Amino acid sequence: MRRPSVRDDLALHPGYHSPQVDVDVRLNTNEAPESPPDGFRAALADELAAIDWHRYPDRDAAALRSAIAEHHGVEPGQVFVANGSNEVLQTLCLTYGGPGRTVATFEPTYALHSHIPKITNTAVASGERTDDFAIDLDEVRRVTAEHDPTITFLCSPNNPTGMIETEETIRAVADLAPGLLVVDEAYGQFAPWSALELVTPDDPIVVTRTYSKTWSMAAGRLGYLVGPAWLVDELSEVVLPYHLDAFKQAAGRVALRFEAEMQARVATLVEERGRVSAALAGMDVTVWPSASNFILFRPDTVSGDIVWDRLVEHSVLVRNCASWPRLDGCLRLTLGNADENDRFLAALTDVLDPANLESA
Repeated sequence: MRRPSVRDDLALHPGYHSPQVDVDVRLNTNEAPESPPDGFRAALADELAAIDWHRYPDRDAAALRSAIAEHHGVEPGQVFVANGSNEVLQTLCLTYGGPGRTVATFEPTYALHSHIPKITNTAVASGERTDDFAIDLDEVRRVTAEHDPTITFLCSPNNPTGMIETEETIRAVADLAPGLLVVDEAYGQFAPWSALELVTPDDPIVVTRTYSKTWSMAAGRLGYLVGPAWLVDELSEVVLPYHLDAFKQAAGRVALRFEAEMQARVATLVEERGRVSAALAGMDVTVWPSASNFILFRPDTVSGDIVWDRLVEHSVLVRNCASWPRLDGCLRLTLGNADENDRFLAALTDVLDPANLESA
């Protein structure tokens, strides 16, 4: 039998993968270190018992959108929900990208900001960040002037560097971007400010969020966007009908009842971020400041590949970021609970010990 061939423009694109290894301490995918709070499962079970499983889910996800809108102090019509923030990004590209259109990114940044446009047949214009990975407004000016992007992506805090963009920077990029500015805040709850403050009924600025991190719901695959109502209406015309199942809608509503518990967890992770960053600063590594739930670092005296391998031997898994633009030798640590972070620090201390390096 003859098999159809993959589209020519997709054939050479690698997929997006995060290698998984069987270890005791998994700190490589920026997940929350704990399951949802006590009471979440019972409350969700009550919601699920009331679902009419033989009926399609609410196509508009009205109750979930209303709950998210109340959480952020916006109107329900300003909220678009989807299967993880990645489907939000994909729907944006399907709606405003496509053949003959371009998105702008600034590297290094979240890999799917380039990957998703490519699979939607949208061109990608990539600009460079500064030496310390900050946004270079001159480079933004060049990229937007030369390529006229319909979508400009900013990730704040940026993945994988952890850097947060200032309000001044995002306003400046919004002024330069000729189309839609998408501020990806997958890690926004860990940062001191949010671009949600810049969302208005008229301006083409949106903020995307996810339930995977703060809300401990990576298994649920739920994300959303806050933006102008006219944009949400346009996205709703493009996304598949009934794309968000009833289980997910219920889980999203229930999670928002536990905001106090989630805020306490964020505060704990921010404290751990400071503790681990301080410990790393005393080792032979270069550390970048983070406003997220992860830390980017580069070993100074040995290659990142060797350190990654040796950490796995200690049953600790972090993310090897060498494949990202300009991140040769860099590793990214997802902050875990205190015990997991201690295991990581002890393992890294042992790996970087000059005596152990000589015997490696």
